[in-house]
Amino acid sequence: MANRAWTFMSAWGLAALILAGASCRGPTAATPATTPAAPTSEDTQMKIASTAFADGQPIPAKYSGEGQNASPPLSWSNPPPGAVSAALIVDDPDAPRPQPWVHWVIYNLPPEGLLPEGVPGAARLDDPAGAIQGVNTGNKAGYQGPYPPKGHGVHHYHFKLYALDCRLDAKPGLTKDQLLKAMEGHILAQAELVGTYERR
Repeated sequence: MANRAWTFMSAWGLAALILAGASCRGPTAATPATTPAAPTSEDTQMKIASTAFADGQPIPAKYSGEGQNASPPLSWSNPPPGAVSAALIVDDPDAPRPQPWVHWVIYNLPPEGLLPEGVPGAARLDDPAGAIQGVNTGNKAGYQGPYPPKGHGVHHYHFKLYALDCRLDAKPGLTKDQLLKAMEGHILAQAELVGTYERR
């Protein structure tokens, strides 16, 4: 009897591992996107950072539309238990338009890892392997650097990272809204890095 119970438990554990790495196609009954799991302490909270600028500080011109328009280096750590992938949305809510200007959409990132400086605008990436890029407000794949109107003041660029319980079964080229829809019910935690930029 004990051997049969052990066999059942082992099979269940294997199935759980397979499901943890499975792709997800859409919303589930899991934790809603608007209520990510709360971390137990600051030490265990998921983080996103850049060596190019600190949180709340100016983004160097190199990473703007006035400079090389290169994406800044990013790293993230402390994903929550059960995280299988991560997604990133970068937008500017200070843009003079009804909706924030979207500068970057990228998904199927590893749950913990980094993006090097100057990620190419390809739909699918080799570094990190398996990552997929969506389109920005300019309807182009990849990163678009800050380029606010002259004299419009300081704009804030929100680098929002989402830890997900699956890899998204999604094609390249998703918009921000499409990605948010695909992530519904799969978000385990969120982290944010904010950079500023002003054209004088």
